[in-house]
Amino acid sequence: MRNHNITRRQLLASGGAAATAALAGCAGGFGGSGQGDEGASDSQEATASGIDESDAAATVGMVYALGGLDDRSFNDAANRGIQRARLDDGVEYTNHEPTSVAGFGEIQAELASSTSPSYDLICCIGFLQAEGLSEAASEYTDQQFMIVDSVVDADNVASYVFREHEGSFQAGNLAGLLTTRDVDLGAGSTNPDETTVGFIGGLDQPLIHKFEAGFRAGVEYANTDVDVLAEYLGNFDDVQGARDIAAKMYDDGADIVYHAAGGAGVGIFQAAQAHGRYAIGVDSDQSRSNPRYADVVLASMVKRVNVAVYDAATATVADNLPAGEVVSLGLDSDGVGVVYGTSLEPAIPDDIREALSTSREQIAAGDIVVPTERSNTGGA
Repeated sequence: MRNHNITRRQLLASGGAAATAALAGCAGGFGGSGQGDEGASDSQEATASGIDESDAAATVGMVYALGGLDDRSFNDAANRGIQRARLDDGVEYTNHEPTSVAGFGEIQAELASSTSPSYDLICCIGFLQAEGLSEAASEYTDQQFMIVDSVVDADNVASYVFREHEGSFQAGNLAGLLTTRDVDLGAGSTNPDETTVGFIGGLDQPLIHKFEAGFRAGVEYANTDVDVLAEYLGNFDDVQGARDIAAKMYDDGADIVYHAAGGAGVGIFQAAQAHGRYAIGVDSDQSRSNPRYADVVLASMVKRVNVAVYDAATATVADNLPAGEVVSLGLDSDGVGVVYGTSLEPAIPDDIREALSTSREQIAAGDIVVPTERSNTGGA
């Protein structure tokens, strides 16, 4: 399996006009508003029905991560990508929302064996789908698949992975710089005497550890005296559990909490409002997808799953899906990045914006190597 750490230029070239349109619809680099990349909710497209294959440029089966649509985060980002492919290229699709890990393999096999409709591509959203997909890909060798957040070594699978640690470094750098400042805007404020920030992960596993490792490295890069609290929820949908963990972090002095907890992140925003503190969202611009919490969401580490899905769908239309390859998306290709919150962007001082712009350039150039494991969070 070939591995590509692609740049923005290479992504544009590999996807042609389709990829150009996808990236044009995304928020730009760090400091963008996120306009065009996010929406309040995408669950209204929960199921595309009545597929007429004779009119479809391609037919795609979408298999979402646990938690399903309307998570205002990861799954909704994937949904935006396939919606755009339908609008731009006439792709038709069906949505499927498994409720268990075992359900992933069952639905993958069901779609691969379907003849009405017959799927040109099956998109598997999330790392928990890898085991089922390994079996489905080997059984249905004529079926094309793509997976997000994992690598499946098969000639009929395109694997899209993200360098989440790079975007998380930016989130940590922002949090580490702001916690030492006196910020009072929206429904929150900081206490510069505390200099403490927090991280809440969903599942305690290597992919989510990348978020924490990058965040810690970014905080340390900003200020070695800032304390980082970290805890894992054990899932991606326990809103109350996330709220309880965040509340304790705020009580323990955290000014800002960054999360990689999927739909459960809403609980962190609720706790931030209740405690008059701040949060950093993930995957989507959560000040837009969760506008009721825009007054506490300083920024979001966007992970452009929509670009991966759009690229795979439109590449299928063009008959050039990068099957058998790994497509790696990081800061250099705008696959990840940080966008400021819609309401709280004025809270970010110019010198901090400049600092983050500089660190972004240094990471993209390889001058800062961001760790992927929690045991090695040195940063530069």
